Amino acid sequence: MADVEDRLEEITRKALETAEKKSPGTVAREAGGMSDLTVRLVSAIAMAGIAAIALWLGSWFWIAFVVLLAGVVLWEWNNLVKGFDLSPTGEILWLFGGAAYVCAAALAMVQVRISYGALEVALVFMLPIIAVDVGAYFAGRSIGGPKIAPSISPSKTWAGLGGGALAAGAVALTMEIAGFGPAASPEFSIVGILLAIIAGALIAVIAQAGDFFESWMKRRAGVKDSSRLIPGHGGFFDRLDGFLAVFFVLFVVAVAPNLLG
Repeated sequence: MADVEDRLEEITRKALETAEKKSPGTVAREAGGMSDLTVRLVSAIAMAGIAAIALWLGSWFWIAFVVLLAGVVLWEWNNLVKGFDLSPTGEILWLFGGAAYVCAAALAMVQVRISYGALEVALVFMLPIIAVDVGAYFAGRSIGGPKIAPSISPSKTWAGLGGGALAAGAVALTMEIAGFGPAASPEFSIVGILLAIIAGALIAVIAQAGDFFESWMKRRAGVKDSSRLIPGHGGFFDRLDGFLAVFFVLFVVAVAPNLLG
């Protein structure tokens, strides 16, 4: 019995010594890290749920949702530009440029939902962009290697870009094989497969370019996030940078020519 009591006292003493070695700041950061992960997860689920509902309802619900997002992103854009220390003329040019960039992407988002069903928009237009982020994250973490532009975005690697391109290409290839979506060939063909893979690679490059552009704006403004509107995620511009770039290009190559007849 005495041995057991001695053993318990030793365990208690070691536990107290370990706790004393940890500063209150360390303990708080560890607890905060767990809390941050929960906050990020809840925020991501909430954002995805609201977007899915608006996309499914379509019509004015989707238009209102996109307009709201565009307005918030423009507000964040303007706040970043204010940190550039530009001349009045330069600031005005940046503000007009932001309005053109964001509004063009928003028009493309609205147009694709008018032209296609919710499932097509989700799987053909949005899932490849999400796949870029997922593929880039896992490839970058597991492979690592040379950075693309460490002075702008220290975490982005060439391996991550390749992983994002592969992931987006896999989604596009799946849609092609299933014959689903506006770009899918009616018959299975080698040409269709190659075009799907190329489309995935292009989406990855464009989405990553949008990410780098937003990262460059934040570095020039001297801030970590575009805002603090989304708990655990920063701002809406932080989360939509890749979407904005891809839909802006879609507007230029497809939507604008159709609008012009």
